[in-house]
Amino acid sequence: MVLPILLLIVGFVALILGANWLVDGATSVGIRAKLSPLIIGLTIVAFGTSLPELIINVFSCIKGSSGLAIGNIVGSNIMNILLILGVASVIYPIDVSRISIRRDIPVGFVATAALFVFANYTWGKLTINWIEGALLLVMAVAYLLITMKKNESPSAEVEAIQIPMPWGKTILFLVLGILGLYLGGELVSNNAQTIAKAWGMSEAMIGLTVVAIATSLPELITSIVAATKKNSGIAIGNVLGSNILNIFLVLGISGLITPLQFDTKMNTTLYFLFGANALMLLFVFTGKGRKLSRFEGLLMLLAFAGFMSYTILAK
Repeated sequence: MVLPILLLIVGFVALILGANWLVDGATSVGIRAKLSPLIIGLTIVAFGTSLPELIINVFSCIKGSSGLAIGNIVGSNIMNILLILGVASVIYPIDVSRISIRRDIPVGFVATAALFVFANYTWGKLTINWIEGALLLVMAVAYLLITMKKNESPSAEVEAIQIPMPWGKTILFLVLGILGLYLGGELVSNNAQTIAKAWGMSEAMIGLTVVAIATSLPELITSIVAATKKNSGIAIGNVLGSNILNIFLVLGISGLITPLQFDTKMNTTLYFLFGANALMLLFVFTGKGRKLSRFEGLLMLLAFAGFMSYTILAK
């Protein structure tokens, strides 16, 4: 067990470094392209931090562990909202833009509803087959096109304060950031599974807890880094974009590879995901302004602790 623990630590270091490089590189690209921080988080950063989920799901599908694939995504999305936004808003209150309230948060509900309907009621009942996978990918493309079309340009003040890095350094940071997140996610998730199995945990439990936590680490580290830099646009854009891409893109590709088996017990966890989205939306409209305050972040962390307690006791 010594080697898996050491590799786990190496994975954490790779994730932290990769997140820092990716945020800096993505911000530089966004400034040059006159993209708002929200759009940077929803697209470039969200895709980069969704790579661990994508890679693990592809490997799981090839190995025939499709149940692990769905559990990974659902558990990861819940953690993205309750844990990651909770931690980020405790560090620095997160301002939520009007376009996120009108577009990204509702699309998060739609993505969760699509997963619920496809898994329970459509062609591949209790599975997500290639038809549903293709439909999810179509939704992913449509969402990304709409997102880029509705870009909000950063203000002159932001442009004056933020100066982009040279192109060579920008590309280097992006490449190193994505590689760091990918390698770190691989090391952490693989060795976390090894340790969990050694402790006698079931595959379903591994998917909803250990793997979900491991694959959510890039989002967690990236959002923490963005929050410490007071860049709330990237912090919330990263989480919202990652959650949407996890369902539309990651599960879409996974469904094309092999039918994803769905355990009806997972419906309870999907209800938790609906609840997490609703709680986030509620907090946005309470308090002063459209933001997630430190107090609301603490409440989200308590909700996450409740979800983890339920998951552990239920299994």
